Amino acid sequence: MVTANFVHCTVLLNEAVDALAIQPDGVYVDCTFGRGGHSRLILSKLGPNGRLIAFDKDLHAIAEAATITDPRFTIVHEGFVTLADSLAKLGVTQIDGLLMDLGVSSPQLDDGSRGFSFRFDAPLDMRMDTTRGMTAAEWLNSAEEKEIAEVVKDYGEERFARQVAAAIVTRRASEPFVTTGELAEVVATAVRTREPGQNPATRTFQAVRIYINRELEELSLTLPQALGLLKIGGRLSVIAFHSLEDRIVKRFIQDAAKGDHLPSRLPVRASEIAEAPLRVMGKPIRATEAELKQNPRARSAILRIAERTAGPL
Repeated sequence: MVTANFVHCTVLLNEAVDALAIQPDGVYVDCTFGRGGHSRLILSKLGPNGRLIAFDKDLHAIAEAATITDPRFTIVHEGFVTLADSLAKLGVTQIDGLLMDLGVSSPQLDDGSRGFSFRFDAPLDMRMDTTRGMTAAEWLNSAEEKEIAEVVKDYGEERFARQVAAAIVTRRASEPFVTTGELAEVVATAVRTREPGQNPATRTFQAVRIYINRELEELSLTLPQALGLLKIGGRLSVIAFHSLEDRIVKRFIQDAAKGDHLPSRLPVRASEIAEAPLRVMGKPIRATEAELKQNPRARSAILRIAERTAGPL
């Protein structure tokens, strides 16, 4: 097991929080507390009557959140897919802004015991919330070969998905998977070509992690909840780290910003067409060169911002 003091550099810290256009007395949600970088900055901008509710599945994140004694702050040990229900239990039915920093944090990647990375030979877990659900090892040792191939292809965009799945099933027949090193070694035998600078197991590890944590499914279910909770003028600020996440966010915002899809030749006045419920705020934002020098993991980050209008849902 790897133990260390992990340093986490919050990606697009100021940009993501500035995008919320924080009102001092507003109610805000940080859907992914992580190590609290965004949450702490939001709190610094709130007045005495403001409120921040943060979510996280990770027990380490919950422990970090417990160090914040600010009465304006509440931490919820749940995934953000519970957004509407969890807020309702706290008496919150409308919010002024919501921030999502998707993906895996640096402490999660750098803690070998979590099983997210092939850089360490550690238990093959990969769960964000280690108190619930099936581990990566349990799934890989029991899933059908076809299912494994589909997950690796769809969530990892791995061209050798069928070969990876076949190699996994062959290996587990003689010896079940226990560690990350075992999985990385098997995948390396199935991926015939390597992308420059990338470990052959990268795409498979991403795919399994996404599947085990239902990351894309939960994102798709949460965005409509967020839209329904935003007040008029409220902001949505979302940072994605890979194309699958960003595609979901981009399409959701674009669809909500289009409003009613009426036939082009329909004789309707512009004034009679309902306003779309979301407005896109500027172009997507990426990390600056200065941030990339400090934190190379920010290279793939992309921030999208939208604002709730008075348009009907």
